[in-house]
Amino acid sequence: MVDLNPKAPANAFQTLDDKKQPVIIFTRSMIQSAQNADELAFVMGHEAAHHVLSHIARQSENASASAAKFGDLARLRGGTDAEIEEAQKLGAKVGVQAYVQTFELEADQLGTIITYNAGYNPLVGAKYFDRIPDPADKFLSTHPPNAQRVQIVQETARQLGLTQ
Repeated sequence: MVDLNPKAPANAFQTLDDKKQPVIIFTRSMIQSAQNADELAFVMGHEAAHHVLSHIARQSENASASAAKFGDLARLRGGTDAEIEEAQKLGAKVGVQAYVQTFELEADQLGTIITYNAGYNPLVGAKYFDRIPDPADKFLSTHPPNAQRVQIVQETARQLGLTQ
């Protein structure tokens, strides 16, 4: 799908529709910011990889498990119902944050393979990272540093026999 809102920032993301079917959404700005088809294919491969790797379900499982642990700890410390609920909310956030960067790197790796198998060059596609802000500078960033992402793309492409 394409989000046609001209004010939406450059972004692509994966989600599930109301029937729990995978959906990939590109904003108009994302499409316009790509310099070539390889970049668009790489971003689409990355988002598709999130679905293949069941990242939405895994993220939900991590959040639930962490929320339960934090709630149990609050209960053991004699917390009130409200304090236990707050601990569970915090635990859910921690559970999501703990693996979110790993999921991004997993999606970059499989996305490289998907992009290559679709007939596009993931090394050219990954040049998109050269133009976007590096999330490494943000506290609790959901994305790993761009250099780390480029490295996983290069390593995976090398395993595919692709050098440029």
